[in-house]
Amino acid sequence: MASVNKVIIVGNLGRDPEIRYMPSGDAIANIAVATSYKSKDRQTGEQKELTEWHRISFFGRLAEIVGQYLKKGSSVYVEGRLQTRKYTDKDGIERYATDIIAENMQMLGGRQGMGGGDSMGGGMDDGGYEPQQRPAPRQAPPAPAARPQPQRPAPNFSDMDDDIPF
Repeated sequence: MASVNKVIIVGNLGRDPEIRYMPSGDAIANIAVATSYKSKDRQTGEQKELTEWHRISFFGRLAEIVGQYLKKGSSVYVEGRLQTRKYTDKDGIERYATDIIAENMQMLGGRQGMGGGDSMGGGMDDGGYEPQQRPAPRQAPPAPAARPQPQRPAPNFSDMDDDIPF
């Protein structure tokens, strides 16, 4: 049976991204994104808001873009997958943490949400943002040559009965 490991998060950064570099020179960015859920308390009728925090990791060029453009308070859309890791804390206790490994990211909102004012550069006319160096667009593979379809004769309706009951 096939399985799916896909996460979609839309929320706001709780702090500035943390950027590190591996010995190979590849970037790693970590962010914490808050999402909230509103519900009504059944007993009091009072509106409650629950906030959930998500750790998200980015790698490579996407990590560099995150470090360059996102700031605390930025709104972001992230697609990725869940990954659980085991680690030992400073007291020697084994713990588990589940992170989101980002595969796609879209910055949301205008410049005010980006925390950078007008000095951002690379902005588009519609208020969105794109990196200063965009990767080359992917080209679709060439379409297979169309085979000619055999011609079918037109149906002959002259031999149909006129006694259709409608």
